[in-house]
Amino acid sequence: MIETVAPGSPNNSVRQARRGPRQILLSYFYWTYSRGSFHFDVMVTLILAFIFITPHLWDYGDKPSRAAGPPHPIQVVGDGNRGLIVTVQASDVNLDLNTTESYQTVKKALRKAIEPVTGDAVSVDNWQTVKDAQGNVAWKVWARR
Repeated sequence: MIETVAPGSPNNSVRQARRGPRQILLSYFYWTYSRGSFHFDVMVTLILAFIFITPHLWDYGDKPSRAAGPPHPIQVVGDGNRGLIVTVQASDVNLDLNTTESYQTVKKALRKAIEPVTGDAVSVDNWQTVKDAQGNVAWKVWARR
């Protein structure tokens, strides 16, 4: 025997209130629940759990700079389309100006000194020593990304 239910009868509202898991998931996907309902609270809880728990479960790849910031200010000026001109105090570079260092040693030390400002992906092309108005020695470095 097939039972038919009239559109306004009480049995019809009970049947519509029972929804399957597929309809519930679709309602979650399309965010159809009103604010303050149980399912709305479940969705908000899942979003907050994702935000606060997932950084502890896997690595997103965001890391602070390995090098500490320089003790003196570093001046960075654009060099047109060629790259950057970075001026760094001689005391911030781990080199002795009175000794002769190899080309690669100087290049590596200068790159390490400007890395906190320019980032990891920078190459040092050229450099020279300069004196500022107070007579402090500085390195003028031409670099590009």
